[in-house]
Amino acid sequence: MDRLSAQSDKRNLHAVNLALFANAGLAALKTTIGILGHSSALLADGVNSTSDVAYGIIIKVFMRQADKPADEEHPYGHRQLESISALIIGAFVLTTAVAIFWDAANKIFDILSDKTVSAQTSVAAFLAALFTVGLKIWLSWKTRRIARQTGSPAVQALAFDHRNDIFSAAAAGLGILLAISGLPWFDPLAGAVVALVILRTGLKILRESADDLMDTIPTAELKLKVDAAAVETPGLLAVEDMKAHRFGPYLVLNLTIAVDGAMTVAEGDAISARLEQALYRDIDLLGRVHVHYHPPSRMPKP
Repeated sequence: MDRLSAQSDKRNLHAVNLALFANAGLAALKTTIGILGHSSALLADGVNSTSDVAYGIIIKVFMRQADKPADEEHPYGHRQLESISALIIGAFVLTTAVAIFWDAANKIFDILSDKTVSAQTSVAAFLAALFTVGLKIWLSWKTRRIARQTGSPAVQALAFDHRNDIFSAAAAGLGILLAISGLPWFDPLAGAVVALVILRTGLKILRESADDLMDTIPTAELKLKVDAAAVETPGLLAVEDMKAHRFGPYLVLNLTIAVDGAMTVAEGDAISARLEQALYRDIDLLGRVHVHYHPPSRMPKP
């Protein structure tokens, strides 16, 4: 289990480092060209990348802390820090979305009311947006693949953010292209669309990370796997109760099962051990199983 955890941590850290390096370069590129190229949409996307760098650093710190072993105060370890870091990502994403949308709305109003004269958006801004789309498509694929392998909520949140950046950069590129064609208000409009896409992603990240922290009821798929393992366990009469909660990417199961009351403690323990082995085999990223067994006569009446 420790070896698997170490391999997952290494992959997760690789995904975070990739995101930090890429976002730092994109932030510098898009912010500079956005200012010099007079593009509100690209500048908004550059601000988004800058915030990506900020919370990427936070994720890295939290994930290193999540590696710490269990102690007296945290008997299940520190893996919940990964869900907390995902929650922080969601908060950053929402804040960025609101700021970008507000700025874009103000610029659209100024252009339409002739309060400002818009400078010509440069072709370099459009090329920077296209480059961002290509890079983010690759990063989204790479990070999503790592997230599927490790089950890390923080890395999954990063994958969502990369995918979000694909749409935001594409919207920025379209707005810049239309602005170059003589429709200047399309550039800040694209910035507003970017903000809405970012907002949707932020809400999704917050909802999923909150579900992990609030011990959301196990999925039907998980219950089917537990029931299947119970059926193939000789001597197990029924699964009376099942509770599950997550610690980072790992799942902890608490089960209550019924066995023949005439059995010895050793026989009941053997049944419990066989069930645990089947569950570890069939359920990915299962960190720990606790099984309590007792006679059927103690089963609660409906």
